[in-house]
Amino acid sequence: MAVVTMKQLLDSGTHFGHQTRRWNPKMKRFIFTDRNGIYIIDLQQTLTYIDKAYEFVKETVAHGGSIMFVGTKKQAQESIAEEATRVGMPYVNQRWLGGMLTNFSTVHKRLQRLKELEAMEQTGGFEGRTKKEILMLTREKNKLERSLGGIRDMQKVPSAIWVVDTNKEHLAVAEARKLNIPIIAILDTNCDPDLVDYPIPGNDDAIRSAALLTKVVASAVAEGLQARSGAGKAEAGQDGAEPLAEWEQELLAGATASPTAAGAAPGTPEADIQTEPTPAQNP
Repeated sequence: MAVVTMKQLLDSGTHFGHQTRRWNPKMKRFIFTDRNGIYIIDLQQTLTYIDKAYEFVKETVAHGGSIMFVGTKKQAQESIAEEATRVGMPYVNQRWLGGMLTNFSTVHKRLQRLKELEAMEQTGGFEGRTKKEILMLTREKNKLERSLGGIRDMQKVPSAIWVVDTNKEHLAVAEARKLNIPIIAILDTNCDPDLVDYPIPGNDDAIRSAALLTKVVASAVAEGLQARSGAGKAEAGQDGAEPLAEWEQELLAGATASPTAAGAAPGTPEADIQTEPTPAQNP
């Protein structure tokens, strides 16, 4: 069964690129034609590249790796958080903080501070303090939660990152490249394909397109988790290897509860994307 169908890509507007005056010439090979001043992306190539990216993500996770989901633009924030949470992967859908990858030791200390403040709040650690002190501690916790909440359980840099809009997430892309972390990303017609290891040509501005492709990546993660679980059980049966921890079993159960076949994001209004290309649709 296909990971995603041509109809799903068309319905989500994945084929709409940017205006012809706003493009990166390196993307020429991924463009099918132009229509009313808008580039139309070759979806046959998109399907091919989706299969390659899907296989890479599945194998990476099956061998114990993790995928960080990155998308801070409005159109991607919700789907990034939902899909990453569904499969238990770290995500960044607010502002990218410099050094999240290249200076992870410092970021990890901030994560420890976040957990410390949460523990204080839950165990009555705020009691006996002045209102001003409580207010400052609460603001600090909320700020850390907003900026680092999606990576709170990340113990090391990810094995790869999934990016919606490489232009907007240029800091994340630069840090990943510096550390030789593979990048899987949507490539719109204004992007640079040389920066990405596993490109998926498509529309990175439409809500439904970003949601569909993010769901594809999450489904690959879910399949990788299943393969990892199966390998663990086989090893345990052969040589008494340690079984999956309880939290890993719960995570796997949550990931497999949702269909692995990717579809358009449920509950997304039809108005979120135009079905006819216009300059206003994807400026």
